[in-house]
Amino acid sequence: MGTETLDSTAPPRVSMVMPVHNGARWLAEAIESVLAQDFADFELILVDDASRDASPAIMADAAARDTRVRLLRLDANVGLPAALNHGFAVACGELHSWTSDDNLLRPQMLDRLVATLDAKPDADIVHADFMLIDDAGGELGRSRVGPVDRLLYGNNVGACFLYRARVTEALGGYDTALFGVEDYDFWLRAAQRFAFVALHEDLYLYRKHDGSLTSQRAERIQALTAEIVERALPETLPAHSRSEILLGLALRSRRRWRLDLVGRAFRADPAHVLAKAPAILRWSLVVARNRIAG
Repeated sequence: MGTETLDSTAPPRVSMVMPVHNGARWLAEAIESVLAQDFADFELILVDDASRDASPAIMADAAARDTRVRLLRLDANVGLPAALNHGFAVACGELHSWTSDDNLLRPQMLDRLVATLDAKPDADIVHADFMLIDDAGGELGRSRVGPVDRLLYGNNVGACFLYRARVTEALGGYDTALFGVEDYDFWLRAAQRFAFVALHEDLYLYRKHDGSLTSQRAERIQALTAEIVERALPETLPAHSRSEILLGLALRSRRRWRLDLVGRAFRADPAHVLAKAPAILRWSLVVARNRIAG
């Protein structure tokens, strides 16, 4: 593993990490969207997670053109959560964020997120709305982030965020065993200790395509999601809310009958589960069809 550091005496305010593994297709565009930010006081840490395509050359070109770019090369492919941890381990900024090699920042993203945290010193994490785009960059629709008090019902923090370095330090980074839901787990743990603020401005472009992690590992991600959400449920959570969350997790599974979750939802609030009997029946039929189809 090797690193190339910036020749600068003053640390940047923001450290932006971009993990890359064979991401050449959209990588140059993704990097340029960071370098073109209106807010210029940042470092971009490109973590090459043992890429075998043209990604290393694209990253080297970016570093040669802009001294704000740092390269961190990993000798073996460690996966997204570990690559993020490697990047933040060398980060110098007081504010942290990360992005993917297939997504894009709008030019005003960092400026607006930094300004929000500066205006709200009691807040530790700011997250903002974003636009879904397709392979060609066509807009599919805006995703509006939700309040953190609804985080147990789904990952409503979204893909556009900035948080203070102390959040990274306190949480110990991303859980390397939770590839695919490492961000959701991070937010669930952060919500127990830190203050969030939602910014309803479209500041980021999130690309949906067949090669994305969420497309490739959907069922595994659903199982991990159920695991981390159930682990995060507070003992003081009202029985109805517990039942609602557990049943919702079960009904999201499309290839497995999560009767274990249904059972725990029933034990928490039998009336709620009985009222949802038609939805449970429809879900059972969907799972059966998907399993038969292979």
